[in-house]
Amino acid sequence: MKNLVKGMEMDASNHQVIEVTNPATGEFLDTVPNSTEEDVDMAVTAAVVAQKAWAETPLHERGRILEKFVDLVERDKEDLAILLCKETGKPITEARTEIGNIRNFVYGYVERAKHLYGINIPTGSEPGQEKTVQFTIRQPLGVVACIIPFNFPSDLFGQKVPSALIMGNAVIVKPSTYNPLTLHRYCLLLKEAGVPDGVISCLSGDGPTTGQALARHKGVHLVSVTGSTAVGMETMGTASKNLTHVMLELGGNDAFILDKDGDLDLAIEEMVWGRLYNTGQVCCASKRFLVHNDIKEEFTRRVIERISKMRIGNPLDERTEIGCLINERAAKRVEEQVNTTVAQGAKLVFGGRRNGAYYEPAVLIDVTKDMDIMKDMEVFGPVIPICGFDNIEEAIEIANQSSFGLCGNIITRDINNAFKVAEKLEVGGAVINGSSFFRSAEMPFGGWKHSGIGNEGIATTLQEMSRIKTIVLKNVLK
Repeated sequence: MKNLVKGMEMDASNHQVIEVTNPATGEFLDTVPNSTEEDVDMAVTAAVVAQKAWAETPLHERGRILEKFVDLVERDKEDLAILLCKETGKPITEARTEIGNIRNFVYGYVERAKHLYGINIPTGSEPGQEKTVQFTIRQPLGVVACIIPFNFPSDLFGQKVPSALIMGNAVIVKPSTYNPLTLHRYCLLLKEAGVPDGVISCLSGDGPTTGQALARHKGVHLVSVTGSTAVGMETMGTASKNLTHVMLELGGNDAFILDKDGDLDLAIEEMVWGRLYNTGQVCCASKRFLVHNDIKEEFTRRVIERISKMRIGNPLDERTEIGCLINERAAKRVEEQVNTTVAQGAKLVFGGRRNGAYYEPAVLIDVTKDMDIMKDMEVFGPVIPICGFDNIEEAIEIANQSSFGLCGNIITRDINNAFKVAEKLEVGGAVINGSSFFRSAEMPFGGWKHSGIGNEGIATTLQEMSRIKTIVLKNVLK
């Protein structure tokens, strides 16, 4: 595949490419350009010009074009799901779900934009304003760079790109180098749907070159990043040179708190959903399992029993429940983190075997709150470290000791403890009687502390993708 710039499919200016392979099989899939700073400048320059006319396009017309895009995705949905499955290694059933979510995002943002009303400030609300009328409107930022990671490329495209476009911005998409193919296809479908040349661009390339060039460019007005905290901090530092806006959805080390009165059947199923979906490669996955000491042994036994029945295999196999990681390097990283935790005193009681990019779900016991895995070691894979606690205050303390603050959860029948934990957790999202892995299209989603800045979701993103202007009519009232 090639970059999409100025409505044309183009190679990188230096003709360098990145090979994309299937992490489950090693099969070669395609190449994409390894874009240069010159390519970034070309795309941004074109976007700056094209955005002006796009902003003048009526809102209903922008919405119609985006809804046409949904129709095209529906037309190609099985091909897109297979492509996403192959390049990412996620089970085909999960890939289909992710492709299917595009409709929810697009229709949600289009409808929200139609009802994003301004503010009217009452006449005479303060002395001297008796003859003044004040109201607000929202206008586009300009050019938005969307830097999208490997784990949920379709979902995060759905959050970032339609919201930016419906508000009248031009968009430059920078996919992950590991699995850029689905997003390249999406951008071509947007062009087919009628998004004008230059308003939508797609540039593949590595983060230090392409991503940072976008963050550095004076023609970019917002950089929306989902990725690691390190990448977010670097991007924010680069963007600050031009006072460029940033939206950062970064790492997490979410605590899963199971109190002694919690429903164990529910907890086990939420563990599977919250930790093993997408083979654990989820920013808001439950990554630290804090279990009351009275039920810790039973929880551990049932976790092992449940996981041992799950099918690990080729992601294209309809029966597969757990696929592989994005590449072998990622699997080796998880393996190293488990070995580090064992060296610190934990015991590996189930799984933990690696085969290429596959990593068998691992269960760790005798985990203590002073270990790295219970603080700031974010394990992006199917690892379940179980740490005991004696009372809910201790659980809250352990949960909050991390520098991350994305999400967290509590499973309990005690409504007082449920709300106490939800209120006390230092996170952007707290889930009661479910895992921390919860993200609806509508909800504001964002982290505290080192987990990010800003919120994505139909309820909030359109404000992030635009700027407010106050219009004042002085001396218009007699």
